[in-house]
Amino acid sequence: MTADVSNFYYGAVTPIAAYVMACLGAALGLRCTTRSLRRTDRKANWLLLGSVAIGCGIWTMHFIAMIGFSVGGALVSYDSGLTLFSLAVAIAVVAVGVFLVGYRGASRANLAIAGTITGVGVAVMHYLGMAAMDAHGFVQYDVMTVVLSVVIAVVAATAALWAAVSIQGLWSTLGASLVMGVAVTGMHYTGMAAVSVHVDGVIESSQSSTSLLGFLLLMLVGPFIVLLVAAVIVMFDPDMMGGSEEEPVYRSAPAYEVPQAFEVSQWQPRQQPQQQPYEATQQPQPYEATQQHYADTAAPAGDDSRPEGSYASW
Repeated sequence: MTADVSNFYYGAVTPIAAYVMACLGAALGLRCTTRSLRRTDRKANWLLLGSVAIGCGIWTMHFIAMIGFSVGGALVSYDSGLTLFSLAVAIAVVAVGVFLVGYRGASRANLAIAGTITGVGVAVMHYLGMAAMDAHGFVQYDVMTVVLSVVIAVVAATAALWAAVSIQGLWSTLGASLVMGVAVTGMHYTGMAAVSVHVDGVIESSQSSTSLLGFLLLMLVGPFIVLLVAAVIVMFDPDMMGGSEEEPVYRSAPAYEVPQAFEVSQWQPRQQPQQQPYEATQQPQPYEATQQHYADTAAPAGDDSRPEGSYASW
């Protein structure tokens, strides 16, 4: 028989918590990719940390939302190995997209390739997580709704990768992470809308079973710690939280500007004071008058009364 399926067993708590984790992972990932554009010496490390943050954020969002998933009349359980494998897939596909745009730029062709790979990979992660669920029945999907969820995942991944290399400001990053959280969470609940479960029989159980809830919370501990560590790294990195509008180092430096004091176009020759013609300032004395002057200043021979410094005393 077809069981009643609900994605909001705990009300609005699980979707809100899932959205918050998706936004947190996106914000940390964007800040890490911003840092990679400024520090080319450790670019790969920052891109890897950003990939892990985004991947863990998406995966954590998925399983927090799955806490609120219930199947009427069935006891839901999860395969731990397949669940952890879906986490590895999420991180891997996000890393492929982030490294592509991080090293090859955000051209249209590169964004299309990276966004498609990452979006399809995120959708695969989602349905791997669903495959890890055992509802003691047959799970069926509506094909058109599944296709729609994949399209949403590809569009969201492309937008996220574009934002990772294009948005540098802190507040712009936070705004982009809020939009990305809506897209990722919307993709999840679109995919869940395609689910219908046909149970084998009636099984008396409660969705708030301690074992089920404990398993899901245990699965969330690791990714949550990773996000916490990434948040600490981002918060204690002054260049990432401050100076958010700084140009990335891979861009060309602005052309050298000649200081205004040395601009040739503003140089003016120094104005020299006008001088009067030589004839107007000094009239040469005739040769005879000069000789007569020296003769007048000379004292008679034998006269010691001539003053010191006179011409005759030299």
